[in-house]
Amino acid sequence: MEERTAGGSPDGGSRAGRNLPAAIAVGVVLGALVIGPLYTIKELFLLVVVVAVGIGVLELTRAFATRGIRVPAPAVLAGLAAMEAGAYWGGPVWLLGTFVVFVFVTLIWRMFGDGTSGYVRDASASVFILVYPALLAGFVGLLLAPDDGRDRVIVFIAVTVASDIGGYIAGVLFGRHKLSVISPKKTWEGLAGSVVASTAVGAWLVVWLMGGEIWQGALIGALAALLATVGDLIESMIKRDLDIKDLGSILPGHGGLMDRLDSLVTTLVPVWLLMALFF
Repeated sequence: MEERTAGGSPDGGSRAGRNLPAAIAVGVVLGALVIGPLYTIKELFLLVVVVAVGIGVLELTRAFATRGIRVPAPAVLAGLAAMEAGAYWGGPVWLLGTFVVFVFVTLIWRMFGDGTSGYVRDASASVFILVYPALLAGFVGLLLAPDDGRDRVIVFIAVTVASDIGGYIAGVLFGRHKLSVISPKKTWEGLAGSVVASTAVGAWLVVWLMGGEIWQGALIGALAALLATVGDLIESMIKRDLDIKDLGSILPGHGGLMDRLDSLVTTLVPVWLLMALFF
């Protein structure tokens, strides 16, 4: 989501900073791709997650390659699929165990791939992508596994999307004070809009779908908004370091899939943890 979303500020030209009609159309299509499988066959939804995050992994590996950083994409993709399955059918221990196994798989794969030159650099980047986004995405399987897993996933997605939309609107309308030099179009006003929108949606959905308390949903929403912003800033740092504008161009008005997934993967762990504690 990064600069073109929550917390945009005037910069001459379009204050929105994106092709808004295209972004809305893509958002509707993505929503249908999520809701359809989620409320029909859980395992099909997991497959959608693996495909989406897998594309994000490929975007990251290609971006790293522009700086000569070699990441064994097949090993990371296999790890992504295995961690998602392990989390869904086995739980947290299987998620962690599968992650450790594939850390060694990537290290060994690179060992026999491109010689010794740059091994530490490439191995570090490989483990980084194995964590962000692959391991973090595994928490979707943990969210989805319980009987009420579909509702938990909806709450998770809704509070994150609300954070994006609330921050975007507040930033465009009221954004004046820059939040960080990392992402110049983000503003404190945009962050406030993110927190308000996400908190409200969280409080509503947790009461309606989960039968929980208002304060529980508000806490989930507020934390999601803060972590979503952190996710945006992390991706901004990656792109600035690699000197690229977007990680991909597969989604008109959005950029690459990782430009959509950045805030989602960073909110997964705290939302899963609070859900596990509350319900």
